[in-house]
Amino acid sequence: MSKESFKVFARNHKELADLVLNGKATWQQLYELYEIYGENNSIWNNYIKTNNIDLSNFKELFKTINNLDMETVQKGINNIEKVIGLIQDIGISNRNTYEKEPIYKRFED
Repeated sequence: MSKESFKVFARNHKELADLVLNGKATWQQLYELYEIYGENNSIWNNYIKTNNIDLSNFKELFKTINNLDMETVQKGINNIEKVIGLIQDIGISNRNTYEKEPIYKRFED
């Protein structure tokens, strides 16, 4: 194992730099582990996050998306837009009313 191969290994695993920056390890310690165990040893599981993606979750998501009725989704979005528009109109009309009338006149009755 050479220093150059360790540098390539470290560049491919950014988590090692985070360990050094956080003071949890030094480059010397990591290099020594690399020299002793190599890059394919299970010891790196303690230091490197594995990116094992569970594809079953994606399959379920795609099944759900395929079963969606896009017309129903569009109707729901349109309804939400209408509600937001109504809320905005109510807020604007109330704000304009309060801006025109001084506060002391509201309590005189």
